[in-house]
Amino acid sequence: MEIVQFIHSKWAYLVLIVLVLATFNALIKFFGNKEFDAKDFRLSLFTLIAMHIQLLIGIVLYFVKDYFSVIEEVGGMGEIMKNSELRNLIVEHPLTMTIAVALVTIGYSKHKKKLTSKPKFKLLAIFYTLALVLVLAKIPWNLWF
Repeated sequence: MEIVQFIHSKWAYLVLIVLVLATFNALIKFFGNKEFDAKDFRLSLFTLIAMHIQLLIGIVLYFVKDYFSVIEEVGGMGEIMKNSELRNLIVEHPLTMTIAVALVTIGYSKHKKKLTSKPKFKLLAIFYTLALVLVLAKIPWNLWF
């Protein structure tokens, strides 16, 4: 269990770095009217892959930590929702991060269908920025520093 937690915690740094890079890359190149090239494609793809790996590790961690037993021990979901720390750990963090991964996936998929650079960067900028906001909102900062 500790190894899965360790991997999930450390991989999160990589995910955050590439998500920030891909988001700012898309924003800068969208507003700068730059051409979409192979580096942009690779960066957005690597961000997608890194986030999906993090999601899979998180899902494994969710089951390895057996949060379902925790829910039973505290008296059900009603009690979980009353406890802000448990609510964040068991409900808010996993749900928000899953939505962030979905946003990156949608943005990546939609950008591939566009034929010119401006619309490609626009879609990546919109969806990756939304994902970044969600990720930043739900990173357990107290555990990071």
